[in-house]
Amino acid sequence: MKQLNEDIKSGNFKQIYLLYGEERYLRRQYRERLQKALCQEGDTMNTHFYEGKDFSVGEVIDLAETLPFLAERRVIFITDSGLFKSGGEKMAEYLSSPNETTFFVFTESEVDKRSKLYKAVTAKGYAAEFTVQDESTLKRWIAGVLAKEEKKITENTVQLLLSKTGTDMENIQSELEKLICYCMDRDIITEEDVEAICTTRISNHIFDMINAIADKQQKKALELYYDLLALKEPPMRILFLIARQCNMLLQAKELKSKGYDNRTIGSKLGVPPFIAGKYLNQASRFKTSALRNAIKRCVEAEEAVKSGRMNDMMSVEILILSVL
Repeated sequence: MKQLNEDIKSGNFKQIYLLYGEERYLRRQYRERLQKALCQEGDTMNTHFYEGKDFSVGEVIDLAETLPFLAERRVIFITDSGLFKSGGEKMAEYLSSPNETTFFVFTESEVDKRSKLYKAVTAKGYAAEFTVQDESTLKRWIAGVLAKEEKKITENTVQLLLSKTGTDMENIQSELEKLICYCMDRDIITEEDVEAICTTRISNHIFDMINAIADKQQKKALELYYDLLALKEPPMRILFLIARQCNMLLQAKELKSKGYDNRTIGSKLGVPPFIAGKYLNQASRFKTSALRNAIKRCVEAEEAVKSGRMNDMMSVEILILSVL
């Protein structure tokens, strides 16, 4: 991100940018900043957008070879193309020697760093990876967003907020906007405000459900399940998330037994270290055999639904009861 900020500030731009990684909010923010810096406001003649896989690479290359109309440069934005995972060879070949007046900004959630296109971009331009931010970074960012609105939040309250929102900055931003509106006439955001206005993500419901199972609180686990059904979450998606959570706990437990620290475990699981810590805390409440059994029962529950032996809602309900 430092390189991007320097380029935008100095006006010395690379001809090709690739913004990629899990953090959608940061990808979108920097794409918008690059658009504002590279393009003249309202210039639709020289600014072009392609989104998704349904476009012709040949058409984009033809456009790239066209000189800009009464402007310094032509800028092509390509989002979620999938070209960095497969089918990007033709684009890679072109980018080895592109028209010098045409600039590219690619935005992708996933890339294959071994691909010819990724290597072409890094040879001619700059690739910026936006990973899930750690807890301290998120807390500073939240405090900064609220400070601009002349509002403050305590350490305990921001911790509660993150427990509800997860680490997705786009989701956090949405919840912060709701909080700012809700606390319009006050400068301190309280835990009561967060409880009153913020939506708990489904993954957090699943986390709480697993906690209830660990505590052998049958009624609470079922109530959380019924809450998710009331929110129109499909039973089979709930089943998938329960299985995924149990699998993550099993992996965390096994990695910890091998002596890995939270940062390494988080890296292997694809989550920030503080989330890995939460997994480890929850995993410590289960025996390894219990987690293996829970995953096995999830598979059995899915098979029962697919074979028509049981309806989806009842299958998940019986699963929750069976692992208590």
